[in-house]
Order: sequence, then structure tokens, then C-alpha cells
Amino acid sequence: MKFSQKLSDNMSFLQKTLQAETNFDVVYRVIHIGGREACLYFIDGFTKDEVLLRLIQAFTAMKPEDMPKEAHGFSKKYLPYGEVGLITDSDSMIVQLLMGISCLFIDGYDSCLTIDCRTYPARGVSEPDKDKVMRGSRDGFVETLIFNTALIRRRIRDPKLSMEIMTAGESSHTDIAICYMNGRVDTHLLNMIKDRIRELHVDALTMNQESLAECIYPHKWYNPFPKFKFSERPDTTAASILEGSIIILVDNSPSAMILPSSVFDIIEEADDYYFPPITGTYLRLSRMIISLLTLLLTPTWLLLMQNPQYIPKWLEFIRLSDEMHVALIFQLLILEFAIDGLRLAAVNTPSMLTTPLSVIAGIVLGEYSVKSGWFNSETMLYMAFVTVANYSQASFELGYALKFMRIILLVLTSIFNFWGFAAGLILSVCAIVFNKTIAGKSYIYPLIPFSWSECKKRFFRGRLPHTLKDQS
Repeated sequence: MKFSQKLSDNMSFLQKTLQAETNFDVVYRVIHIGGREACLYFIDGFTKDEVLLRLIQAFTAMKPEDMPKEAHGFSKKYLPYGEVGLITDSDSMIVQLLMGISCLFIDGYDSCLTIDCRTYPARGVSEPDKDKVMRGSRDGFVETLIFNTALIRRRIRDPKLSMEIMTAGESSHTDIAICYMNGRVDTHLLNMIKDRIRELHVDALTMNQESLAECIYPHKWYNPFPKFKFSERPDTTAASILEGSIIILVDNSPSAMILPSSVFDIIEEADDYYFPPITGTYLRLSRMIISLLTLLLTPTWLLLMQNPQYIPKWLEFIRLSDEMHVALIFQLLILEFAIDGLRLAAVNTPSMLTTPLSVIAGIVLGEYSVKSGWFNSETMLYMAFVTVANYSQASFELGYALKFMRIILLVLTSIFNFWGFAAGLILSVCAIVFNKTIAGKSYIYPLIPFSWSECKKRFFRGRLPHTLKDQS
């Protein structure tokens, strides 16, 4: 619908559409500007009150002879605030109003003047709880999109950095920012991502980035290994942009989606680069080895317990020291689910009770569960190592992918013994090898296809380039 030159017609339409009498946060103020009646619409809590106050004071001081004939002239001359626009379509105006932009209607003008003086409720840019580093920046993304883009701009002061804005969701109209470096990004992949976002037909991105990720890459949902890397750190995100990656920021989400991402990209962390090359290499290799141990430790121990004749003498100590009342496979599976239950309980426990309840849970699941006969002490030890080792890498998705593969490996080993263990290993390897990034490339490059120079970069942290001459 196009707006009318009569203010009364426009107000009648908006009063009905916005339900201004019912919605207490939809505020409108009727004022006089240069002898004409005008109405200002805005959403309470989304505007800078001091800016609106100064504008209204300037409007009320205007005289009839000061009024331009067209809305365009008025916006040029009497709206000194930087972000000002003209809208003639009611649908676009309503979307912008609900996004927090103030809208001004003046009798005699058939256009709506938009004034962007938004301010969103936001928390501080403190370090994320999950993505912490031992050394480095202590800021993190928040739920406000403009704050997140500013944190990236602060680190990359280059005009080649592009941040395109898009929207998705018929009801939510969620803002999506696509960040990349011109000249370094894969343009084919970039165009493909843009096309997929434009073609989205969803009511709302209820789960923010996860909803968007499932929409733009819906294939092979049964493969648990993550297709994207998520980071709440601006420094990690900025480094990925400089390496040619595409970053997707979604409003109301405090993390960046980095793509394309291989398994080596997901395993990498900021600490690898905040320490000297030797220390960074050690941290990276340790994380990779520990990730493999979380997958193979308990299934290998179960296999040896089922075939004690193959245990070498130097590993005799891994045998069960006490009588077994519950089959090992059931002990391991119960602990797998119990650990997840404790993790969920910790998330939903009030912070003041987290420490005492953790102590109680540790005592009950530790000493008393062994004494009761439900679990053997060796089972508790190995599962405790696996649980702690899962926290050595920041990606929740990768941790749960390894967990699912570990459970499958345990079940197959318990049922089919050596053949089950081999089948489980083959299944786990195939799940990684045949997985693809969103760009359609190998998930484990540079191993497949093999590239020795890239392998050295993935496994060993080299010296960072200091000058452009060094990079060449």
C-alpha cells in the first residue's frame, strides 16, 4: 500500500495495522511542524530518547514558511541526523519500525521519513565462557549485530572488508550479515550462499544460526560431524576473514559462523597463535591426540577386557581389580548418559548451587557407586578421563560427534568383538572421510587430497608473517 498525503488516512491505517491501542510499546506522538500536523511513531526501548527530544524541539520551532514542498527537501534540510530515509510503501515502513527505526509522517507529504536513532539492549562484550584463551583478547561477541560487526571492523581496517546485510524469515525478518574480504574470498561459494539465503522460505529463524545452517546446508543430516565452525571470539573471526573464509553473523546470536570449515579448522583454537611456534604446535598436537583418545580409549579397553589373553604383560594393571556385577558395556553406556545428565543439570542449576551440587554428584557417582557394585573403579577412571578430555577442544558439535561414534564403537565391540571393533573404526573413518564442507571440498584436506606443504601448516604452527615481504 502507498501512503496518502493526508495524515489522518495514514494514521488510521497504522493504528489498525500496528494495534497501537493494544500494544503498549508502540508509541506515537502527534506534534506540529511548521503549522502542519505530524505524527512520530517509534518502539519504546529501541530509540535514543535524547536524539528524539532534540529533533522534536527543532521541529516545534519551525515556521510555515520554512516547510519545503516535498518530503525529500525536508529530510535534506531539517533532519541533520545521519541515517535518514524516505519510504512510500507501508510494508517496508512497518518492518523498519519494528526493527527500531523511528518513522515520521507529516500532513501533505506522501512519504514516511525514517530516522535511525536505534539503541538495542545489550550486555558487555566480555570474554565468552566456552571460548576462553590463556593469553589474548578478552572481548567476545554479543547478541547485537552492529556491535559484532564493529568488533570485526576494529581489527580489520581495510576497505576490501565487505559486510553485506540480508534478511530472512517471513515473521522475524532477522538481519544476517555476510562478512568477507574482496580478492581473497571464493566468489563462487559466496554467490551460492547469498542465493540460498535469498531463496529461504521460513517463518522465523527461531534458533538463530542453527536454523540458518540447516536451511543453507540441509544434506547429510545423519553425519554428526559439524559442517561449520562457530566462534564467539572476534579475533578468531577476523583471522578467518583474512584467510579467505566467509563469516555469517545473525542478529540475536553471540557467535559467528565460519565457512567453509574442515575438521582441522574446527580443532584449531586461538591459543595456538597466542603462544610461540613450539608451544602452539604442542597445544595443537595435544588437542588432536586427546580427541583421538576420547574416541578410542574406552572401546579399546572394552575389547581387551573381552579378550584378556591378548593383554601384554606391561598392561596387566588395566585388568579389573574387583568382581564385576554389571556387564562392562552397560556400565560404560550408563556412564555416557549419566555424564550428559550431569552436564544438563549443571546448565540448569542456579549458580549459587553449582559448586555444592557438583561436590555431591562427584561423591555419589564416585565412591558410593563403586561400593554399591554398579560400577567398577576402572570404568569410572576411564570415563572420567574421556569426560575431561572432551573439554580440550571448544567445539560442542565435534565433541558430540566423537561421542556418538564412541557409543557406536562400544556397542559393535560388545556384540561382535574384534570384527565389531574393526567395523566401528571403519564407520568412524568413513563418517569423516566422506563428509564434505559446504564448498563441496574434502573435510580432511590436506590429508585427502594430500598436500605436504598444507599438512605442515595444519599440524605444525609456523612463524607468523610480520611484513608483506615475508608473506611473499
